[in-house]
Amino acid sequence: MFFEFEADFVEALRCIPMQVRLKLDTCGIKLKLQDWNHLTQAEREILVEKPCLTPAEIIDYREQLNKILILHTGKPGTDLAVDENPPWMDAATVPESVSVKAQEFGVTIALEQWASLQPLQRFALIKLSRSSHENRNFLPAVKEFHLVES
Repeated sequence: MFFEFEADFVEALRCIPMQVRLKLDTCGIKLKLQDWNHLTQAEREILVEKPCLTPAEIIDYREQLNKILILHTGKPGTDLAVDENPPWMDAATVPESVSVKAQEFGVTIALEQWASLQPLQRFALIKLSRSSHENRNFLPAVKEFHLVES
């Protein structure tokens, strides 16, 4: 699943799509865009399609990604701490970063709205609300997820 706000780069997979970013956070690997750009189109598509939900799938995803990275860069991915209770899985709490970013656009995300989102949608809003992330897609994502009138 790709989001509409990713449409300008997903066809060629020149940027890391949110669904892969979620898998990276799930398997505990930090992947830089520079490293992503070393991968072939076919390898990027594998990482998009490959499941990463069950413990076995998570281990397999991590191993496959590291093999690909070693092939292209000579080293595995950088380890990333895995959150045992990631905020995108918590439908009962709108993260402060998301609320603050929404308020910058005059938007309030109600708890019921947050709870109605899929984990990948919540993940995207969390990533897009971080100050370290280019977040020009935050408002398009909010609109795409029908959290405000377009």
